Order: sequence, then structure tokens, then C-alpha cells
Amino acid sequence: MKLGYFVTGTDTGVGKTLIASAMLYQLGRLGLSTAGMKPIAAGYIDSPSGPINEDVESLRRASTLDLTPAQICPYLLPAAIAPHIAAAEVNVQIDLPTIRARLYQLTQQADAVVVEGVGGFQVPLGERYDSADLAAMLSLPVVLVVGLRLGCLNHALLTADVVRARGLSLAGWVANRIDPDMARAEQNIEALAHRLPCPLMGIVPFQRSPDASSIELKIHF
Repeated sequence: MKLGYFVTGTDTGVGKTLIASAMLYQLGRLGLSTAGMKPIAAGYIDSPSGPINEDVESLRRASTLDLTPAQICPYLLPAAIAPHIAAAEVNVQIDLPTIRARLYQLTQQADAVVVEGVGGFQVPLGERYDSADLAAMLSLPVVLVVGLRLGCLNHALLTADVVRARGLSLAGWVANRIDPDMARAEQNIEALAHRLPCPLMGIVPFQRSPDASSIELKIHF
């Protein structure tokens, strides 16, 4: 593997899948073989071909490698709730070394792997560990997706502090306009640009039907 990134966010629903998919498309256009990975996904619909999770499908479409949903997501849980609760409801224990082994398999096939976290950076995954522990174990540079809405300044700065406290590097951050009516969005972006210890990779405008393949980001190698 030449490149690897761990995409996290200031909260759930801030556009991690959109940005992770956009990174995969962009890296693919550079001629790299790419693989998306979402170690844990909560919530799916049943289909004749098996359970379908929208985030997993988005990463699969954006990858240049022909990957199965199981390769992308070793832990696909039925309920769209906090992952540790969703796992407990179906008697599943999320095992971090299993995720690391699956990542290793993908790194043997792809030039670049983009791993999307679940929820916010410290969402619990079990009784003793959380998503921050997962990111630390995978030891990939972190891309922080900031969902632009009221309160995002505090959420972004706290998340960045925790990422660095875990000994991880911040590869960059993305401003994603998830609230089209947010007041003073530009000033919020400016405030974060001055305070976050990493480059701004891009500002994504609000889109009701976003297209990851059309998003251009400044990916730092």
C-alpha cells in the first residue's frame, strides 16, 4: 500500500462517506488502485442478494478494485443505532484485531486504502474500547470531516485534540456544508482554518443529492 487514510467526523451524519468516496474517486483518477473500507456499519436493508448498507455500497462503487461488501465491512449490523448497542443486540463482539487483519488484506491489493470510521471519533465499539482505539491501532493519517452547522467549532477543535492525543497525525480537514441555512458559515471556516493544525482539503457546498465523484479535494500525500 502506498497510501492510507482514516476518515472521521465531528459527529454522525456529517458526510464521512461522501468525503471518503470522493477521496477514492480522486485517487483512482490519479491512476492508483483503490479500496474503500468501513470496518463497522450499523443499519441495512434486506435484498435478494443480501443485506445492503448505503455507506458500504458508496465505498464499493468508488473503489477501483472489485470488492465484496464483506471485504469492505467485516461488521455489518442490522440496527442503525450506536454500534456497541447494535452489536450487543445480535450478540456480536467487535474485534479490533479482526479489523486490522482485514485492512492488511486490502493493503496487499491496493495502492491506496481509505477507511471510514463510524459515528464520531470516540463512539463506543464495546465495553472497553471506542473508535479512537480503532484509529490508533490502524495508525493511519486522519482526515477530519467537519459538518458545518451551529456548534461545529467546538466539535472540530475537540476532535482534533483527541486525534493528536492518540498520537495520530491529521492529514487535513474538509468543511462540508450540511446546513444550507447556517449563519456566518464562511467565518466559521476561517476560524477553523486558523486553529486546526492541518491543511484545509476543500469546502463542499450543500447538495441535496451529493455526487462524490464530482468533489475535488486537495489530498496531501
